[in-house]
Amino acid sequence: MKLSWRGVLGLGLSAGGLWWALHGVPWHDVVARWRDANPWLVLATAAAATAIFPVRAIRWRVILDPVAPDLPFGPLWRSVAIGMMVNNVLPARAGELARAYALTRERPEVSFTTSLASLVVDRMFDGAAVLLLMAVAMLDPRFLGVHEIAGWSLQSAAVVVIGLTLFGFVALYLLAGYPRQTIALYEAFARRVAPAIEARGTAILTSFAGGLSVLRSPGRFAAVLFWAVLHWMINAFAFWLAFRALGIETPYTAALFVQGIIVAFVSIPSTPGFAGVFEAGGKVGLAAYGISAAASAAWALTFHVVSYIPITLIGAWYLTRAGITYGEIRSIDGQGVPDGAAP
Repeated sequence: MKLSWRGVLGLGLSAGGLWWALHGVPWHDVVARWRDANPWLVLATAAAATAIFPVRAIRWRVILDPVAPDLPFGPLWRSVAIGMMVNNVLPARAGELARAYALTRERPEVSFTTSLASLVVDRMFDGAAVLLLMAVAMLDPRFLGVHEIAGWSLQSAAVVVIGLTLFGFVALYLLAGYPRQTIALYEAFARRVAPAIEARGTAILTSFAGGLSVLRSPGRFAAVLFWAVLHWMINAFAFWLAFRALGIETPYTAALFVQGIIVAFVSIPSTPGFAGVFEAGGKVGLAAYGISAAASAAWALTFHVVSYIPITLIGAWYLTRAGITYGEIRSIDGQGVPDGAAP
């Protein structure tokens, strides 16, 4: 299989992150923690880590409801599982395309561009929820804190992340709330700079705006934010269960903080399944609570495995049942049509 430059970069960053997270770790301490781990709490960790995906499916239904009312839960859940499985086994975050494509295949009334646009909303709410919960963690008096992470002060990093998130919300809201004006601005710009892409860009933006319509309703906005916060609180609870399983004594708020750090780390290019960058993020986050490198390594490796296996197997089962091939996913174009297939 031919690797793109992004694939090479992701492989390098994953390898570097894994080396940094595990280099010099006293493995006898890691093995001792694994040997003494509570198996019931490990199983509970796997269950909680998998439970976030049905919650994501419910949130996705709220987002899509203005353009595809009353979608049944089943297709949404199956598409979410397929998307996460593909992210775990294929490079370049192909799971986002796979998730949108799987829903369109099962529910043709939802266009691919609308489905994909709704995932942008989904991810924006993810960012807002994670930042909110991380801020709560840092207000806890038990937060030991650090002055900087990788040369960045916490304040500077927070300003950058919050600024980018707010900019994204503004851009999405303009397209959702003022689609005609926004599209007219695009058409005027494209007509002067690249007339050949004007028509296609207009069609894509029109469908894209439909997927963003959740932002027009304050009530729906609040509902999506609620499900996003619940999603990430459950995910942090899974983190905390794994802490307890391995004898790491930290408050639940530590899981909220570590979660935020890991989300930032896995946003950079990496191999499928976020190998290396997940472990590096776990080490950085837990260091703020004085947790040793051995305990951090034991936790990160354990959680990564027990959260990876269930949803990957579930998604693979649904992918097989849907009759979708990896080749189709790899060749999906911007309109959700595999290369060489009739639109």
